[in-house]
Amino acid sequence: MTAHTLPDLATFTDEAVAWLQSVAPPRTESVWGSGSDSVAVFENWTAEQEREHTDEISRYEKLKFDSGLGALNWPTEYGGRDLPLSYVLAFRRAEEAFDIPRRTEMFSVTQQLVAPTIAQWGTEDQKARYVRALLRTDLIACQLFSETEAGSDLAAVRTKAVQKPNDRWQIDGHKVWTSGASVSDFGVAVCRTDPAAAKHAGLTVFLVPMDASGVAIRPIRQMTGGSSFNEVYLDTVTLDDTYRLGPVGKGWQVALTVLAAERLDGGNLGLANADQAVALAQNLGRELSEIERDKVADLVTRSYLQRVSNMRVAGAVVAGNNPGPEASLGKLLATDTMARTSEVARLLLGRDLTADPGRWGSFAWSEHVLGAPGYKIAGGTDEIQHNIIAERVLGLPREPRP
Repeated sequence: MTAHTLPDLATFTDEAVAWLQSVAPPRTESVWGSGSDSVAVFENWTAEQEREHTDEISRYEKLKFDSGLGALNWPTEYGGRDLPLSYVLAFRRAEEAFDIPRRTEMFSVTQQLVAPTIAQWGTEDQKARYVRALLRTDLIACQLFSETEAGSDLAAVRTKAVQKPNDRWQIDGHKVWTSGASVSDFGVAVCRTDPAAAKHAGLTVFLVPMDASGVAIRPIRQMTGGSSFNEVYLDTVTLDDTYRLGPVGKGWQVALTVLAAERLDGGNLGLANADQAVALAQNLGRELSEIERDKVADLVTRSYLQRVSNMRVAGAVVAGNNPGPEASLGKLLATDTMARTSEVARLLLGRDLTADPGRWGSFAWSEHVLGAPGYKIAGGTDEIQHNIIAERVLGLPREPRP
């Protein structure tokens, strides 16, 4: 699309606000002590609640897509409008003023990770079958990446895919930490297809229907009490070659496409809860000690630093550049903010964090404190992000590899 065909951004924003007013009430200003006080990092939903919330979000996403607002920066062939990312960001800002369903991780995985990967690596039939359906959320996707002994080293996966006669593949293995497996239609699985090749060269990616024979999903109980993640067992799962994504042996390159988008999407994590921790300090009903004031001020400063970093990444993307390692910095800042938010909550609440006093905005913080450490692993461990920054930004030598 050429510049002169772009709609005026202010006019576009006005139209977006008018549409939002037609489908959702305005978000009321948050008042301390009213509404939900949940600050959970990982939801403790039952299977029925997860399905209910997923369906609710999907209904909104379908409305948005059908109104021409759901895939703004995508080509028209996929139902988009081929607009620059600045229009996407403007629409997101407009959404913040309305009481719309809060998107779960599955929707960013589906629309921002898997859909672009299939658009880049898929066959024409796969693109026609999946991309528009993912953007509209007619289909929900999950990631079948991590394994018990290959969480941070994706190239070390041991799930096998063996080619059989008549263009069939048999997949056997075990995946862990899969979010949303029970509400997903298919999973993007990284499998080893050539055990004799170098570990990065012997991988292939498949689109595995989650209702296929041989797929078993088992929830993982977390210390928060919930089961946001799952183990997925793949026992003699047989697929035809139309479910292979990308060339045989190019699974590492396909997976990197997903991982790059995942890191780009992680920079905003934790900011809402950081703001809530500051509000807790303001509504504690007592004077803060010097140490408490210092910790709260430090959290405010660091959360603004995270926001500035996110603006840099967004600016790079809007300009058409790949932010690269800056996205890893955003992920590190996010996990640091979450850890410091937990520290502030522990300091301010003391024993009220471990024994419910029945007061709004107190014991709820226990779920944040228990859940926040998980994000040091999720989406690429802190150690992996440090390596990316060290090698690609600072130019330090790579770690010795056996």
